[in-house]
Amino acid sequence: MIRTLPRLLAVLAAVLLAVPIAPAMAEPAKPTLTWSVQPASQQGPDGRRWIELTLDPGQSVTEHLAVRNFSDGAAVFALKAADGYLTDKGRFNMLQSDQTSVDGGTWVKVQNEITVGAKETKVVPFTITVPKDAAPGDHPAGIAATVTSARGTVAVESRVGFRVMMRATGTIKAAVAVNDLTASYEQSWNPFSSGTIRVKYTARNDGNIAVTGSGGVTVSGLAGLAGRDAKTSVGQIFPGDSRVVETRIAGVWALGPLSTSVTVSPAVEGGVPAGTALERAAADVTVWTLPWPQLALAVLLGALLFSFRTITRRRRRRLADLLAHARDEGRAEATIGSPRTSGE
Repeated sequence: MIRTLPRLLAVLAAVLLAVPIAPAMAEPAKPTLTWSVQPASQQGPDGRRWIELTLDPGQSVTEHLAVRNFSDGAAVFALKAADGYLTDKGRFNMLQSDQTSVDGGTWVKVQNEITVGAKETKVVPFTITVPKDAAPGDHPAGIAATVTSARGTVAVESRVGFRVMMRATGTIKAAVAVNDLTASYEQSWNPFSSGTIRVKYTARNDGNIAVTGSGGVTVSGLAGLAGRDAKTSVGQIFPGDSRVVETRIAGVWALGPLSTSVTVSPAVEGGVPAGTALERAAADVTVWTLPWPQLALAVLLGALLFSFRTITRRRRRRLADLLAHARDEGRAEATIGSPRTSGE
């Protein structure tokens, strides 16, 4: 058995060398699909980033969009319109395909899909029709070219588009309300350093057009002491939406009750339309503060002063006792050492 083992190994090696190893067939990479969508005229892209229109109720207009396929192969794109909104970070977005539009997205009508060849650009018309009973103000929407791909068992929708800002004529109101105002004091444990007031509130668009906000925050203590102020700003908010705003004011000393006031004035990007009613908002809250580091320092200094006075008194008393003892000893020695005289 031992003698035949080398022969078996030699036979196996010969078989392995004789059988060719088939190389693994790499799956060809799928071409990358890249495209863009932008506002256009009948001739092609016109340089606009998005579309802004002021329309009367019942009015209908025709606009155009351009779909450009940068890829090496033709592609079929689904064209969709939906209500627009702003994310928490202030970025524009539109409702997903499985969500139902109820406002501006229903005003936009576009063909369902389009095929665009490799390196080709196609212009597609779409119509915007304002309902006769449309409420005055802004009705944001978005329009996009989408492609749905499968990743395992999940369908993934990729889309590229732009916003369509539609404003229905009528009475325009720009208003920002300040709600849920809170203030908290962040204490510095360095007794020689001031603290910070942290202000947080919710800015809500109570008007009917998109607005931003600017204003100020004022902090003041008793009799106007510890007065500090800072600016506050609110990013763009669509009608009916809200945004949480935070502001920090440094250099505030804890002096009991601190009154915090917030004022916000609305502003409209591109200018306030003529006849627009502007409503300024204000709110205030009081936060109680105590100068704990300073009180701790005062207690410590008081304790040190008391200890110093106590030790000083004890030293003085001890020194007085030593001096008295020394005088007594001196008198005693003087009495013992003095000569006695006797009468004759």
